[in-house]
Formats: sequence, structure tokens, C-alpha cells
Amino acid sequence: MIKVLINGCNGKMGQEVAKAIERNDNFQTVCGVDRLDTGDNNFPVYTDTSKIAEEPDVIIDFSIPVATFNILKYAQAKKIPVVIATTGFTDEDLEKIKEYSKEFPIFLSSNMSFEVNLMNHIVAEVAKYLKNSDIEIVETHHNRKVDAPSGTALTLANTINEALGNEMYYEYNRHAKREKRNPKEIGIHSIRGGNVVGKHTVMFFSETESFEITHNAQSRGVFADGALRAAEYLVVQENGLYNMNNIFNS
Repeated sequence: MIKVLINGCNGKMGQEVAKAIERNDNFQTVCGVDRLDTGDNNFPVYTDTSKIAEEPDVIIDFSIPVATFNILKYAQAKKIPVVIATTGFTDEDLEKIKEYSKEFPIFLSSNMSFEVNLMNHIVAEVAKYLKNSDIEIVETHHNRKVDAPSGTALTLANTINEALGNEMYYEYNRHAKREKRNPKEIGIHSIRGGNVVGKHTVMFFSETESFEITHNAQSRGVFADGALRAAEYLVVQENGLYNMNNIFNS
């Protein structure tokens, strides 16, 4: 049985992970970490990582960047693998995570859904065939999501850009311009409203037709299940930085 520490355990996704673990006989939540202990969980919750008494096999992190780096310091001291599902990292943050991964295994993904990562593979192939298209990405999330664009939208854009030889640039703020669209841009747009779990659409436009690929997450449970899949993969890996591509290729 894999013993799990949930970082951000009182958040919506932390609670989804706890529920997913309850449904899975291969996992056990031994403790959680969050800003407050609400007393609503059936496992110990710590606000100070130095007080953690349990010995988890893996950490699953659904939090915010500052909380992620707090738990990475704990993981570094204990050499515990970490699944990072938090988004909103800067380029500098990502470099720091890469450095941490030299000391213990880290799995980093902007989206833990298997189908979203399949979409990521698909858009890379489509981009090669439709390389002369105008490419736009639209992401929609609930009104409580604080980062924009989503990490998944940026991952999709990066994948398309790599498939096209890294010749593209990203346009987030077209309303401030008075000029025609540059064929080398990838437009990225964010919509926030209601309780939308997550929707991502990549659009390829030619002069005569358009082609769209859409993924619509209907439950947060898909991200929790994906995180468990990542954790199961990670606990037997050597030090290094891993992502969904490693699972696809394993």
C-alpha cells in the first residue's frame, strides 16, 4: 500500500484526492498539509511540516506555488517523491523544480487528466499537418481559478510551438493592438465563469475551413485519479523530473 501525504488537502482538489484514495485499495492517506486544520478530515493535518510524524511514500501536491516550494523543502530533507499538480509557476520556478528533481523524483504536469495529455499528443501531430493555419487556444475555468492562462493552455501552446520548430510566439493581449494577425502567433484566451471544471479548445483556421480539438473535464475526479496514477508510477523511479509522456511511453 502506498502511503500519501496530500499538500493542499483542504482545497477542492486536495479533497478530491482524498476521496479517490478512499476508493483505491492501493493507497492510504497518512496525513495532509494546509494553512489551517479544519478538523473535517479523517487523517492528521499539519500547518507546519516540521511537526509531521508520519512517513509517507509519496506527496501529492494540489496547492499554490508558494506552498509547493514549502513542501519541496520537506521532501528534499526526507527524500520523498513528489507529484506536482499545482499550476501558475514562473520560468524561474520551473528551473528550481528541475534542480530539486536531481535529489528526489518529481512528477510535474499542468493537467493530470489522461485524456488532456492524449490531446497534447494529438495537437502536436495536427500542427505538423496544418502548419500554415492560424492557431488559437481557448481555455475556460470556474470563477475561482486565480492563474491565467491555465497551465494546460500553456502546455498545449508549447507542444504546438515545438512541433513547428519553436518559430511561434504567444499573443495574450490582442485587444491592445491595431494590426492584422501575425501568422507566427498562437492566440491564447482565458474565460472565467461559474463552476466550469476545465475546458480547452485548440483551433486551426485556414482560408476555407477550420479544425477544432476540445477536451471538457466534467468532474475534478479525473485529475485526482490521474495524480494517483502518477504517484504509483513515481514511487519506483530514480531521481529526475517526470511527466505524463513518461507514463505514455512506459
